Amino acid sequence: MKSFFLHHFSLLLSLSTIFSSSAIAFDYADALSKSLLYFEAQRSGRLPYNQRVSWRDHSGLTDGLEEGVDLVGGYYDAGDHVKFGLPMAFTVTMLSWSVIEYGEEISYVGEIEHAFEAIKWGTDYFIKAHTSPNVLWAEVGDGDTDHYCWQRPEDMTTSRRSFKIDENNPGSDLAGETAAAMAAASIVFRKSNPHYSHLLLHHAQQLFEFGDKYRGKYDKSVGVVKNYYGSVSGYEDELLWAALWLYKATDKEDYLEYVINKANSFGGIGWAITEFSWDVKFAGLQIIASKILQEKKHKKHIHIQEQYRSKAEHYICSCLNKNNGTTNVDRTPGGLLYVRQWNNMQYVSTAAFLLTFYSDFLKNFDQKIVCHGGIVDHEELFNFAKSQVDYILGSNPKNMSYLVGFGPNYPKRVHHRGASIVSYRENKGFIGCTQGYDYWYNKNGPNPNVLIGAIVGGPDNQDEFNDDRANYVQTEACTYNTAPLVGIFAKLNFLSSPLIASF
Repeated sequence: MKSFFLHHFSLLLSLSTIFSSSAIAFDYADALSKSLLYFEAQRSGRLPYNQRVSWRDHSGLTDGLEEGVDLVGGYYDAGDHVKFGLPMAFTVTMLSWSVIEYGEEISYVGEIEHAFEAIKWGTDYFIKAHTSPNVLWAEVGDGDTDHYCWQRPEDMTTSRRSFKIDENNPGSDLAGETAAAMAAASIVFRKSNPHYSHLLLHHAQQLFEFGDKYRGKYDKSVGVVKNYYGSVSGYEDELLWAALWLYKATDKEDYLEYVINKANSFGGIGWAITEFSWDVKFAGLQIIASKILQEKKHKKHIHIQEQYRSKAEHYICSCLNKNNGTTNVDRTPGGLLYVRQWNNMQYVSTAAFLLTFYSDFLKNFDQKIVCHGGIVDHEELFNFAKSQVDYILGSNPKNMSYLVGFGPNYPKRVHHRGASIVSYRENKGFIGCTQGYDYWYNKNGPNPNVLIGAIVGGPDNQDEFNDDRANYVQTEACTYNTAPLVGIFAKLNFLSSPLIASF
C-alpha cells in the first residue's frame, strides 16, 4: 500500500480550491468523532469498560434465552429496542466500506479504533446469530409490542422473542446483506486481526450459500418485520451485493462470475434506481461493479460492465438533476436531495457516499460521466456530495445541524426512548411502560441525554423541520443514516486540513 501522503498527494492541488470557496468551514473531524460516538449509544447487551456514552447501561441481557441461543449484543436500529437484522447488517456494511475506502483519513483523525469497535460490535452479534450454516436469527423483539411502551432499554418489559430464517423459512435478502457485512468487515480486519477476519469470511461464505440455495424474501418467513423493515426490492439485489463483496474479500472468480451471469436475471443491469438504502442495493452494487470491471483483467466482461456502469451513472445523474425528465431525484428549495417524507436523510447520506466514491473512481481513471444534462467531471460530483454533507451540518435555510450534538443549533427532542428519559445511571428507579409516555414522552423540554452523532430524519420538502419528540418522521435517527457519512467526514476533514492549505 502506498504511504498515506503519497496516496493522497495527487488530491492536494486538484481539490484544494474546492474548499477555498466554501461559505462555511465545518469541523469535519468533530463530525467524524461524534458520528462514531453515536453507535455506542445504540449498543444492546453488556457494555464494555471503555463505554464512552455514560448515560447508557447494560440491556437485553436475556436476548435469545427463550429460544435457547445467545443473542445478547448488537444494535438497536433507531429510537426503539427491537434488533432488526437487515438494517443492522446494512449499517455494518456501510461502516466497513467507509473504513475500506477512507481508513487512512479516519486514522488521520485518530478515530480508527473507534471505527473498528463500531463494526465489531455488529459482527460479533452476527457470529452469534448465525448458529448453524443454514440458520440466521433475524430479529429480537417485536415492533408492535415495543411501540406500546416508552422505556429506557435498561428497563425493558416488552417481548424479547427471537425470530429466525432457515431452510424451511428462507430469507435470501437478510442472509445476503449479512454475508456482505461480514465479507466487508473481513477486509477491514485483515491486517489488524487476521484470525477474526478469517472467521468473518467463513460465516459470510456460508450465509451466501444458504441465501442462494434456499431463496425467498425474509419478510415472508418473519412476518412481524413486514410493517417495519419489509423487503420491497426482493432478495436479488442482496445476493448480487453479497457476491460482489465476497469477490472483493476473496478475489475468487466464482463470485464475480455470479455477478456477471445473474446481472440480467437478477436485475443488476435492468433496474435504473434513484435511491440506495437498507432495502434497495442496486445503485451501490452497480457502482462497485463499474469500478471492479474497469480493471484490465476483466475486459472480457466489457459488455456487462458497460451495462452496470450505465445504470450506475443513471443514479449519479439523477442525483445531480441531469437525467431526463422525471427520473431525477427531487430537491428542496435549499438544495437537499429529497426522496421521501419519512427519514429522508438516510437517502442523502447514502447518496453522498456513493457520489464521493464515484468521484474518486472517475479521478483515478481520468474519466467523466455523460449525463443527459451535460458532461460531469469528478470535481463537480465531489462538490455536490460535499454540498449535501454541509447541508446536514448546518448550511441550510434553518441553520440547523441535523447531526445531533454538532454545532450550536441541532435537534434537542430526538425521538429516542433512552435519550428522552433520565439516565439509568443517574436514576435506577424502574420506569414502566406507560410511565415513560406519561412523564417523559410528552415533556416539552429538551431530552435529558444528548444522542450525540445521530442523524435525524431531517426536514421536509420545503426545508421545514419541527423539533418535536412525537414527530418521529423527522426527529427519529437510525444507525444507517450515520454509517455512510463516517468515511466522508474523514475525507472532508483531510482535504480541508492545514496541510492541504499549505500547498
